[in-house]
Amino acid sequence: MTSPPNTLISTRDLQVGFAIRKGPFSKGLLKAVDGISIDIPKGAFLGVVGESGSGKTTLGRALLQAVPVTGGSATYDDGEVRYDLGQLKGAALKEYRSRAQLIFQDPYAALSPRMTVRDIIAEPLEVMGLTKSRAETDARVREVAATCRLNLEHLRRFPHAFSGGQRQRISIARALVCGPRFVIADEAVAALDVSIQADILNLLKQLQRDLGITFLFISHDLSVVAHTCDHVAVMYLGRIVESAPTRALFRAPRHPYTRALFSAIPSLDPDDRGRAQVLSGEIPSPTNQPSGCTFHPRCPFATERCKREAPQAEKGADGHMVSCHHWRELAAAPDAIRQAEPAE
Repeated sequence: MTSPPNTLISTRDLQVGFAIRKGPFSKGLLKAVDGISIDIPKGAFLGVVGESGSGKTTLGRALLQAVPVTGGSATYDDGEVRYDLGQLKGAALKEYRSRAQLIFQDPYAALSPRMTVRDIIAEPLEVMGLTKSRAETDARVREVAATCRLNLEHLRRFPHAFSGGQRQRISIARALVCGPRFVIADEAVAALDVSIQADILNLLKQLQRDLGITFLFISHDLSVVAHTCDHVAVMYLGRIVESAPTRALFRAPRHPYTRALFSAIPSLDPDDRGRAQVLSGEIPSPTNQPSGCTFHPRCPFATERCKREAPQAEKGADGHMVSCHHWRELAAAPDAIRQAEPAE
């Protein structure tokens, strides 16, 4: 299957597994990412959502080559260079790291307390040898700092002097200083107050528009994803079970898991109660995945077919993809999810 034109990141049956010892004489395989095929267009803002343990962060790390790809393929193609991410080593990997960067979740732990803000932002330039002199490095640091709404006097200070939002802008500046085309934001606003979250999200959207950066935005917060992302992929147990343009997904989710996630979004109406669906049990262990549809042990609509047969991904002309045997029946009954026992 070929990738559509204007695709920056493309994966086909991408797999990431970790060997684990199950006993004194046997080993097993933990499938953190299990057969993901996705195309990320240039300049897109793709959101990835799902419960803890669904494989979101591992997917991001695999696309940065921070963890090895154990199966399938992943490619990067920005029109100037093309990389097979599973084969990157040495100088090629170092060059790719200048084109793909990460914004960490915790702005307090991500910055060295012994370095000034200037040195923190300049470090990628110096490690990768992207500038030839200190004057050139300082000029680039000042340019990126201004883009991220940092004042010049901030560059002489240490991280302890800043609030969480300011620290996250420093982290963003460090990620942008080498001019990346692809940035992964892993829960980049989860540790911030709501008002500061809005400021950081607006900054990321502005960077997307002004610099044409492609973002992969990993988050638990569906309201943040709705505000920021152009397209959303829903992960469960290492697989993408549904993906669609943001408005289409929020207007009419098709997979039972997606519908359960959306039903749990708090309402601003204090009289609006009993809408959340309680999923029984927890997400299964990646070392012992259920047969058939991996969601069937928790799905209120599961049938015998779901237990035996894994659903195939179906993609419509509108770009809406879903992996569920019964999504058409659920689409015909949009309020069926509310028939389940409501949350207390």
